[in-house]
Amino acid sequence: MTPADFRRIALSLPGAEEGSHMGATDFRVGGRIFATLAAEAKGYGNLMLDPETQQPLVEALPEIFLPVPGGWGRNGATHMVLAAASEDQIRGALMTAHRLRVAKNAKTAKPRSRKKLD
Repeated sequence: MTPADFRRIALSLPGAEEGSHMGATDFRVGGRIFATLAAEAKGYGNLMLDPETQQPLVEALPEIFLPVPGGWGRNGATHMVLAAASEDQIRGALMTAHRLRVAKNAKTAKPRSRKKLD
């Protein structure tokens, strides 16, 4: 699979939009990032997971999934080796990252303020 495949699948998810952060392509839902192509030159797609979701993926498929180095990886950011992954694996991983982001967005949504009528 290629970065173009990763992009196509990411953008097929409900409400997904392509953006850019610090010169790297990212994919957002509700204005928040769920995946990126920040390490595209190394052949990776990146997923914004949580540590509980990341760990079983890395253990089961270490040839495809690896934590991003440093604190980002400890917090769940995960590289996905695109050339080693199938379309179904990319789709499943992106759907998981998307679902996690949508759930986080719902938890952090601020209630709308109401205008006072005079």
